[in-house]
Amino acid sequence: MATSHSEGPHSEGLAKAEVLIEALPYLKRYAGRTFVVKYGGHAMGDPALARDFAEDIVLLQAVGINPVVVHGGGPQIGAMLKKLGVVSTFVDGLRVTDKATAEIAEMVLCGAINKELVGWIAAAGGKALGVSGKDGGLVTARKVTRTTRDPDSRIEQVVDLGFVGEPEQVDTALLITACKAGMIPVIAPIAAGTDGATYNINADTMAGAIAAALGAARLFLLTDVAGVLDKSGTLLTDLTPADVARLQGDGTISGGMIPKLETCVHAVEAGCEAAVVLDGRVPHAMLLEFFTSRGAGTLIHKG
Repeated sequence: MATSHSEGPHSEGLAKAEVLIEALPYLKRYAGRTFVVKYGGHAMGDPALARDFAEDIVLLQAVGINPVVVHGGGPQIGAMLKKLGVVSTFVDGLRVTDKATAEIAEMVLCGAINKELVGWIAAAGGKALGVSGKDGGLVTARKVTRTTRDPDSRIEQVVDLGFVGEPEQVDTALLITACKAGMIPVIAPIAAGTDGATYNINADTMAGAIAAALGAARLFLLTDVAGVLDKSGTLLTDLTPADVARLQGDGTISGGMIPKLETCVHAVEAGCEAAVVLDGRVPHAMLLEFFTSRGAGTLIHKG
């Protein structure tokens, strides 16, 4: 009896060839373009997922794309603060950061986490350049302020978050130079303000600002969820900023997903072609999202 292509000894090779054929249009379309990838969540604590992530980043570079990585480290900062006996409070998901906390955050983000990720990429065959927003004037920060409304008087009060910042200006010269030299920038979300102080920046916000400044083809936010789900739990794969506003208005989008999608919308409206929220715990999720027609997360684009 004749052996079919799907069952014979060449079936595995054929499957790989079909994947490459499916990926070819995407490779041609995005050769020479930049992808900004925010890496964080629980995937950072899993060595197998860290190795997969590093391999994916090196593969993107090998096929002609310029990857730029921005990493978080909230859980690691929290663990170090606990170890040192420093108590943290949060306002709207942002850690109130005094001078001692800011110094610890810089140590953890720019030291342990950044260099570990550089090491993973090196082990996968890439050349990574670990930097923070301070290096080369990459990011200039401004102090973040938040207001809360007193539940009794309804009077708004300004909350001082300490050394928590947001990007005010991005100078892409360092990143462009690094990419041209065959390096993969790995960026810790720490930056200096015009006042000379050091500010801790939310990694999603940092990645969005850098993606917009670079005019990136894609911003990937790797998270601990599959993407944006509708009220029945079905993944929404394709959204515009108007869709995001509608879904937020009717309560479909809530909690921690709101600031992530606000980052995506801002990045898309400020110069990034499209942003994707996807589950970083899924092996090779970024490659599945980009190189296959089925995708693996929620894509936000202008429409």
